[in-house]
Amino acid sequence: MTAVDLPGSNLTTRRSSLDLVLRARELGIVLALAALVAVTTISNPRFLSGQSIRDILLGTAILAVLAVGQAVVVITRNIDLSVGSVLGLSAFTVGTLLRDHPGLPVIGALLIGAAVGGVCGAVNGILVRYGNVPALVVTLGTLYVVRGITYFWAGGQQINADELPGGFLDFGNATLLGIPYLVLIALLVLVITGVVLRSYRVGREHYAMGSSPQAARLAGISVGRRTIGAFGVSGALAGLAGVLFAARFGTIDAAAGTGYELNVVAAVVVGGVAVFGGSGSVWGAALGALLLTTIGSSLAVLEINQFWQQAIVGGLILLAIGADRLVAARVAATLKKRGSHVH
Repeated sequence: MTAVDLPGSNLTTRRSSLDLVLRARELGIVLALAALVAVTTISNPRFLSGQSIRDILLGTAILAVLAVGQAVVVITRNIDLSVGSVLGLSAFTVGTLLRDHPGLPVIGALLIGAAVGGVCGAVNGILVRYGNVPALVVTLGTLYVVRGITYFWAGGQQINADELPGGFLDFGNATLLGIPYLVLIALLVLVITGVVLRSYRVGREHYAMGSSPQAARLAGISVGRRTIGAFGVSGALAGLAGVLFAARFGTIDAAAGTGYELNVVAAVVVGGVAVFGGSGSVWGAALGALLLTTIGSSLAVLEINQFWQQAIVGGLILLAIGADRLVAARVAATLKKRGSHVH
């Protein structure tokens, strides 16, 4: 058993205490969602129409896939601001291939999109690991570099729905047992990532890295390799989200995914993933994505200016960060008090 796994260690105590609070936050998101849906439905009963629910689920699916990848990175005490640009590059790449090779199967498009994103993510991870540059700075730079590559490649052109194969567009609207394929893919990504982080050694090592990189190194964890892997996962899922984006909207240009970074980070932080690493879950991140998507739809139904959505998202981020600091301070004080009793 490694140092980070010792049941009696301060690290384990801190993590379990934080997890209790973060689970409470996930419950709070569910209650906030219920209240938001209730208020909006009272104002306009059409909010719970089949089409409205479908639109919310489709919007959530793309954001949730991005948020799951972001959560993996944030848990390791890093951040990836390039996900929106990677989504755009993946969407345009796959759209171009499908336009020029209409026989390309949907599964092929999904794999190619994920591969494009995975390469971008690996580059981020390598720069963070070997360049010893903060992830915030690296991914802010690659955000602009990747977006610039997409604009240069697109050259002002746009890929329209009538240029894409019918089978691919059908995939974006098709359902299985009434559930859109895009939502099922998002659920699959969520379940697989959640299980790996919770039940497998590689997942526990990510949490250990975020809680204390120094302790993780002493425990024999390859922090550099795990960092590159985390960014690779985030990039691959951003690439996958790009294919889902293309399938849902049909029209793709170089600006696809612009501005997604704020909502993705907000979904993760509001969903209970500690911005200082080492705690939280992808389940909470997905709930955060659902809450933000529902807020956007509610404001439209209630005919409130969309500017307020940005203001609300920003406010939620500040509240979540404040809650993280408050919890961390209380847990630290508790551990200090316990230590003084022991001595």
